[in-house]
This record gives sequence, structure tokens and C-alpha cells, in this order.
Amino acid sequence: MTVQMSKNAYPKITKLKILSFLIISSLFFHSCAKSKAANETTIEKNKYVAEKYEVETMVLKNESFQKELVSNGKIIASQKNSVQFEVSDKLEHLYVKNGDFVHKGQLLACLNSFKYQQRLARAEIDLEKAKFQFEDMLVGRGIFTTKKDSIPRPIYDMVASRTGYDAALLELKTARFELQSTRLIAPFSGKVANIENRVYENVNAGKNFMTLIDDSVFEVEFYLIESEMSDVALNSSVQIVPFALAKTYSGHISSINPLIEKNGTILVKAVVKNDGKLTEGMNMKVRIEKEVKRQLVVPKSAVVLRDNQEVLFKVIDGKAYWTYVQTTLENSSSYAVIAHPDKSSATLNPGDTVIVGGNLNLAHHSEVVLKSQK
Repeated sequence: MTVQMSKNAYPKITKLKILSFLIISSLFFHSCAKSKAANETTIEKNKYVAEKYEVETMVLKNESFQKELVSNGKIIASQKNSVQFEVSDKLEHLYVKNGDFVHKGQLLACLNSFKYQQRLARAEIDLEKAKFQFEDMLVGRGIFTTKKDSIPRPIYDMVASRTGYDAALLELKTARFELQSTRLIAPFSGKVANIENRVYENVNAGKNFMTLIDDSVFEVEFYLIESEMSDVALNSSVQIVPFALAKTYSGHISSINPLIEKNGTILVKAVVKNDGKLTEGMNMKVRIEKEVKRQLVVPKSAVVLRDNQEVLFKVIDGKAYWTYVQTTLENSSSYAVIAHPDKSSATLNPGDTVIVGGNLNLAHHSEVVLKSQK
């Protein structure tokens, strides 16, 4: 028996299939959306887990702070003199050259001495003549001695003047001095510099012939501002660093000029021994340290800027809390700090644990892990 379906039955079956398909698809997409939302929620939670920063810390305590004054200066020889001849003539011998080290009393150079030898010989002859006349006149007055202390002063002066005896004595002293002055002798030990004349050139009396520098000890001249006067004293130790040498020298303050100059500075000099590497005129950096007791001292790395103000980070229960501070003293590596007096919330006390490293990216309430404790 054959069953025949009516033509109207086909559209109903098709509609039923489409409706079933839509229901199943809706359920599938809803399930996928819920799964995706759950995954995104997990990702967001993982993304915003608080980051912990590894930091270095130290415990604050009252200690001495080495206050440091820094200035630039120049070294000069403690003894530096122009050496010259007292008479004029041609240079006959030159026994040294620039850079030579000479000892006190060493012969440096000689002038031609012929005319000065002649003057001395003539002065000796003139003195002998005057002496005979002097003795004759004394004998005529009944005095048989030439000792000055044994002759009445008025008589001695009158006889010596009339016979030319006193003038002859003076000429002899002058002639001896001039002859001696043709030889240039080192007045102290040191190095020779600034020789300009050559052998056989004429040398003028009183003109600088050479410079003698005692470079065993140098003075360093530098300036401090007047507000720093109270931080320096005679014999205070100083550290001296030549710009041209990677070396630090120790010295002490030798003089403090009591006059304040127009620009509000004072001249200070320090003495430093030469190890053979220092040279006249070298430029120096001078550091003066003064101990200031009972200060809270931190390395410079501990102080950072937040809101354009200086802060320190303290560690409390694993978190970093900033506190506003003021730096009261400074040297090349450290600060002396106090809690900022204008910030009521700022506190800083001995025993506080403060962060000295790893603090550049910290914020208030940042969680931290202590790397090490100094």
C-alpha cells in the first residue's frame, strides 16, 4: 500500500530542521563565550598580581659624618728665588742647565773676573799706603798702637779720615765683594730653571740669571668661601689630587689669610711633600674633611626624588614607604639626612631600615624583598 504525503508537509519538516539547527548553534556559541570569558578573567588576574622589588637595605644609626669641603688650587714651590749676579761682565763658565738639581753652596756659573782681581789688588796697595800714614800720625801724637779699641774715639776718627785709612778699608771690602760676586753660588738646594744666557754673553748685574726651585716641599694655594672659615684650622689635614695624576697626596694647612677678598673668599695654603712627580704650577683638587658627630648617614643612592622632593624609602612589613627628608651635609659618597621639618608625616629615627639600592622604580606601598642588609 502506497502512502502519499501531501505537498504542505514538506515546508513543515524543513522549518523544523532549521529551528533545531539554530537552537544547537546558540547553545554552542554560548558555551564558547563562557569559556572565553573565564579564560580572560584568569589572564587578567594573573596580569595584575603585585610585583615584588628586590632591594638593598641598611639600618640607620647615629654616626660620625665626614663633612667635605672641595676647592681647586695650584701648587707653588715653598722656596723659589731668582738668582742673579751682583756685578756685570761676560759669562765665562756655566756649570748647570735647566732641570739640574743642585746643592746649597754649589758653584753655578762664573763671570770674567780679571778687572775685579785688578781692583782688589789696587785696593790692597791703597790700604797699605794709608796704613803707613795712619801709623805715622798716631806716633806723632804719642800713640804707638793701631788697635781701634785702644785709641780714643775722637782721635781715631780724625786720624783715619785725614790719612784716608777708613776709605781704603771700605774700598778693600768692596773689591773683595765684587770679586766674590763673579761666582754664582746656590743659596739653597733645588732645581735650576729659566736659564737664558749663554757662555760669552754679557750678563747685567741684578738681572735674573736663573731661577732656583726647592721642590722637595710644595705649597698648594686655594680659596674657600667665607662661610667655610669655621671648618678649617691650621694643621688640619687635607687631601690633594693633581688633575694630571691618578694619585692622592696628604698634606696639612700651613696658613689662612685673615682678610676676606672682594669676591667673599679667603686664601688658604697647604703644605705637601713631593714624591718627585709634582711639578711647579700643577692644578689640584683639594679636599678638606671635618668630622661631624651624631648624624644619620646614608649613601647618596638612598635619596631619590618623588614629586620633585627628596625622599627615603623605609621598609615596614615587607613594603616600601617613602618619607620626605632633607640633606643637611654632603660629601663625595654620602648624605647626612633628617626628616623634613615641614612635612608632619615625615619621620626618621635610628633603627629604621631604609632602602639604599633598587629604589629607582619604587612607589609608596611597593612590596619589596630584601636582597641584603648592611
